[in-house]
Amino acid sequence: MTDYMQIAIEEAHKAEKKGEVPIGAVIVRGGKVISKAHNVRERKRNALAHAEVLAIDKACRRLKSWRLDNCIMYVTLEPCAMCMGAIVNARLQKVVFGAKSETDLNWKTETQQDLRPECGQMLKDFFASKR
Repeated sequence: MTDYMQIAIEEAHKAEKKGEVPIGAVIVRGGKVISKAHNVRERKRNALAHAEVLAIDKACRRLKSWRLDNCIMYVTLEPCAMCMGAIVNARLQKVVFGAKSETDLNWKTETQQDLRPECGQMLKDFFASKR
């Protein structure tokens, strides 16, 4: 049996060699590796370049679908809030992580509501037309 976490660890080592936070991710479907990635946030200067998001992007392109149901992600660190949002949106079946995250959100962003009826109505109309 393939040790998918070991593949994720190898991806994390690639990140570390580049001076990135050493996190690696692998997505598997039906016993086959669909995608793998590691952090490149500093190198790409992109806040979205986390291993999990990159692995999801590659898997979606390979499977030609945004739905990754029946896929399992192996990742070396417990996913952050952004990555968990991407995981849920991609419909991944399961996530296996190798280390528990010790950090809370280290940044607070101010939010403000601007509740306009047309924003909600546009979405209601869109989904009503799909059903």
